[in-house]
Amino acid sequence: MKHPVDVHVGQRVRQRRWMVGMTQQQLGERVGIKFQQIQKYETGTNRISASRLWDISATLGVPVSFFFEGLASEHHDLERTYGDMLTDKEALDLVRAYYAIPETQRRRLFDLARVLSDAAAA
Repeated sequence: MKHPVDVHVGQRVRQRRWMVGMTQQQLGERVGIKFQQIQKYETGTNRISASRLWDISATLGVPVSFFFEGLASEHHDLERTYGDMLTDKEALDLVRAYYAIPETQRRRLFDLARVLSDAAAA
């Protein structure tokens, strides 16, 4: 049975990997394991050892603590946060595309999105 913490850490690995535009194959090669192992980590099927998590964090450019952000402190229940939305590939693709836009145009797009979301909520 998968432990909720292992599932959460795996989701955070996938989220960060997508954010930096890296494939499972590329991450596996950089940390010295096969991509199938990365798949198992990302689904929470296999637990990630401390040393492996250290290597993954260095490769993905985040502190080890990044993988535990969003975990509830009591009973290891998971919290739902806006960060969880970034486990969706489409949302990550949108974020990646957004940051590829020059800053001045990006600000205009952000303002437009805010107006549209306010109108939808009204």
